[in-house]
Amino acid sequence: MKRISSLDILKGIIIVVMSLDHFRDYFHYEAFFFNPTDPQQTNNATFFIRWITHYCAPVFAFLAGVSAYIVGNKYDKKYLSKFLLSRGVWLIFVEIAIMNFGWRFDIEFNFLVLQVIWMLGICMILLSGLIWFSLNKILIFSLLIIFGHNLLDSFDISGNFIWAVIHKFDFFTYYETKTLVVAYPIIPWIGVMSLGYFFGQYFQKDFSQHLRIDILKRVGIISIIGFFIVRFINSYGNSKMWINYDLFSQTFYSFMDPQKYPPSLSYLLMTLGPMFLLLAVFELIKKSYFLNIFIVFGKVPFFFYILHVYFIHFFAMIAAEFSGFGWEIMILKQPIWMLPSNLEGFGFNTLIMLILWICFVAFMYPMCKKFGEYKMNNKQKKWLSYL
Repeated sequence: MKRISSLDILKGIIIVVMSLDHFRDYFHYEAFFFNPTDPQQTNNATFFIRWITHYCAPVFAFLAGVSAYIVGNKYDKKYLSKFLLSRGVWLIFVEIAIMNFGWRFDIEFNFLVLQVIWMLGICMILLSGLIWFSLNKILIFSLLIIFGHNLLDSFDISGNFIWAVIHKFDFFTYYETKTLVVAYPIIPWIGVMSLGYFFGQYFQKDFSQHLRIDILKRVGIISIIGFFIVRFINSYGNSKMWINYDLFSQTFYSFMDPQKYPPSLSYLLMTLGPMFLLLAVFELIKKSYFLNIFIVFGKVPFFFYILHVYFIHFFAMIAAEFSGFGWEIMILKQPIWMLPSNLEGFGFNTLIMLILWICFVAFMYPMCKKFGEYKMNNKQKKWLSYL
């Protein structure tokens, strides 16, 4: 039971941290003036609020792989392959039709962005085939992708949709005026998910907890050390080089902000390393009321994800109306993270934004708790596994 709880705790923490990033997008005053990780403009609080959310996508991808292994262990590979395939197609649909509307409330869909839900979906489709290989071959595949994918950086094929889907953040125009953005390509994310599938074997009931914790700690420490080595060398694995500024703080911001789109090797080492350590720590600590809050969120992460985007955007419309901007300004023709100039001056300072975010998380809690209980009491309803 502790094993599953540790996974749910981490899922819950990450989903809550992710909501901070999205809440910041819509409500943080500074977000409409500059990039929060820009070394020459940011500050400690603004940088950290954005930096901590770098951990979300890698943890989602890895834990999705772990969950896939656990599901397959309950049934068989044929069932798992079919489940991953169907769920992957479902997630791609959710990203395109449901999430893109939620982000912008634009019925014309002038801007489509393929983000983390798309990435999880297409990686699950690929994983549905990979699971038929042995675990050792899956591990080799995962490590080759994670450590070798930056070799693809030398191929600068801009404007090619297939290449963007494979390995490049890129923009495309379709139907003359509409824009499509591939923000999360397949590589290296499939390597992260398949690595999670490999590690799923360590989260089985018959596997020694002591040995599991030891493995997680060792891999976590090695990954963190690897990050500092790769990042310091500032060569391979750093598609976004760090810059030595006159001010130490600016150099630090640059050093700790490796390339995310697509994720560089240094980015993956920086995020996956602490993730392994946290999984080990959550095995050792006792449950508490505070941790149970995250378990509630961790049991229904997809439900939380869909709802939180719609609620954040809806509350942003209300805030815009009462602050004199008008609710219509939140009908967006482009992603809010592109910092629309007509939103400059909207939002709240860092402290107020954080207080409102905590209130928002509290607002989401009873809905997630109720839905989690419904899922638990209706396990026979297979459609619930897609939420």
